[in-house]
Amino acid sequence: MGCNYVSQPLWKVILGVPLIYLPMIATIPFVAFGVFLVKTHLTLVGGMEIQSYWDFVPSWVSHRYRMKDQPTINISRFHPAHYRFFWVFNCKLYCPLSVALFRYAAYLVKIVENWWCPFAHDRKKDYAEGAIDKSFWHMFPEEREKLHPDDQNNPIWNEKDES
Repeated sequence: MGCNYVSQPLWKVILGVPLIYLPMIATIPFVAFGVFLVKTHLTLVGGMEIQSYWDFVPSWVSHRYRMKDQPTINISRFHPAHYRFFWVFNCKLYCPLSVALFRYAAYLVKIVENWWCPFAHDRKKDYAEGAIDKSFWHMFPEEREKLHPDDQNNPIWNEKDES
């Protein structure tokens, strides 16, 4: 991407830049509402020790630049990238908060998946971030016996299982 950017016509860059923000403006309210619903679901069915959204946001002190020393692009004063505020907004707020929101939503969905569906597949190991003590199926011994041996004993949903 970086090697192609400088060769793009100005009209493409001007058209492309707003496309960074429009999808986020359109999706963030729905993702935030979805996060609220999924977190509420998990809490109501007994979820505990679920990480918070802020566990996914980078520490503010880890950002390298502040307003006074934020580098800018030497470009027309009419271009937003010429101003420090543009970079501080994007690099300290837009990027880390939106990436954290989508990572948090994925984390919660992994917990839901591990709770309701203990059936292994080739990507199940990727759900380990949402590991739980027991799946729904493991709560009932007669149902657990119906599971494939790989599904009965998997650390993603049996970390603390005694049986």
